[in-house]
Amino acid sequence: MAQGAATVAPGLSSFLKSLRTTPVDPSVEHFTSLLKRRQIRNSRPCAIATVALLLRVVSEFKGRDAAKLVERIRQVGRRLISAQPRELVVGNMVRRVLGLVREVVDENLDAETNAASEGSHNQHSHHDSLTRPNLTSSISTFSPLKHAAAEPTDSNLSQSENMSESGELWRRPPLLTSHTSYAPASNAPLVHSLFGLFSQPETPSNSSTPTGHQSPDGKGMLTSLNLERLADLSRSKTTIDLRAEVMDGIRELQDELEQSDDLIAANALDHIHSNEIILTHTASTSVQKFLLAAARKRKFTVVHAETYPHDHTATHGILLTGKKRETQGDDEDDVWKPLTAAGIQVYAIPDSHVFAIMSRVNKVILATHTVLANGGLVAAAGAHMIAKAAKDHQTPVVVVSGVYKLSPVYPFDIEELIEYGDAGSVVPYEDGDFVEKVDVENPLYDYVPADLVDLYITNLGGHAPSYLYRIVADHYRSEDITL
Repeated sequence: MAQGAATVAPGLSSFLKSLRTTPVDPSVEHFTSLLKRRQIRNSRPCAIATVALLLRVVSEFKGRDAAKLVERIRQVGRRLISAQPRELVVGNMVRRVLGLVREVVDENLDAETNAASEGSHNQHSHHDSLTRPNLTSSISTFSPLKHAAAEPTDSNLSQSENMSESGELWRRPPLLTSHTSYAPASNAPLVHSLFGLFSQPETPSNSSTPTGHQSPDGKGMLTSLNLERLADLSRSKTTIDLRAEVMDGIRELQDELEQSDDLIAANALDHIHSNEIILTHTASTSVQKFLLAAARKRKFTVVHAETYPHDHTATHGILLTGKKRETQGDDEDDVWKPLTAAGIQVYAIPDSHVFAIMSRVNKVILATHTVLANGGLVAAAGAHMIAKAAKDHQTPVVVVSGVYKLSPVYPFDIEELIEYGDAGSVVPYEDGDFVEKVDVENPLYDYVPADLVDLYITNLGGHAPSYLYRIVADHYRSEDITL
């Protein structure tokens, strides 16, 4: 090897450099191996690598078929998720990119619908001021009303088709006796008393679900509507550049990842006050920038649990130099001064002292690995103990997290979300006699229920745990929840 050549450890920076010259399929294999060997880990590095890889996947896609592009992204996403299922942020980024494709499809179809509506309106110059115009917007995919009122199969209906020759609107058909019935409205008897609420109309045995309606078992509507809209874009004679539009959206997603911590830190002065004692743990970039932003105008005290034995080296590096020791040479630009240089008193304590000092703490600020749709979170080991101690002492718990960490996954099986590390970090293998007599577990993460969290601070502002379902609905399409 030449003397001037330097070996670069596999990681995020080396993977991003290799993406410039490596084709897509070898890059997917490379990223998969890095995830399996845990050489790229934690939420932010995995999110950055996933978005960069998907940008390369879209850039090499040929054609304008949205359905094929969606299937291509799904294939890559399934391979990445199977490589490391506990890094839920990888699936989050795949779903966000799939949502970008569907958003381009919807915007294009809405534009064509508006153009057709305007053309139909110009042909029918007669306008009755007493007639309500026809709505051109469709029901949102994320609305709960989607299950009760399905989107019309033909969205290009003109205003004249909804009116009679006399200019009056057609009368609304009679209501069905049951919301799960698909018999024609004219054949459904009206309910005249409470005793007939649960009566079912007689329907033919060969009746089928109309196109675009929800089936009784709750399946099929989203899939059929989604395939229809993707197929409409494939068949439409449009000049839209699907690949360019999606790539622009992915670049905006990359900007969101870069600016997430700064936008979170902008809310620091609203939540941190002078002379407070704040408890935190782990070497989190989001938490440190949040505290530094408040330190510009506030004077407070920070008590930092060292999170032994997983993150204590990085925690000491953050407190002493403002840089994680194990990431030296990875992100040289991401360096900031430590809290002590900003005039903040910082005390490092072992994790066993958390409950003893909690009575003096005014606020707990936690970082997170993943935020789940029910308001709970997966954080570094020790977070559940801190949150429980804060609950006993009525101390508010604030969690700082970017929206990209918010996953639409529900914790049906908590054990599947917890990753375990080397047991030798807790009990050295030199103590052979003792190790053989006990079962030693070393969990790397804890699950914190939603009832132990008081507030989430994201790059969109502060939210209660009970409101996170709305953010999930705004950022993820329901048809992409299951990849």
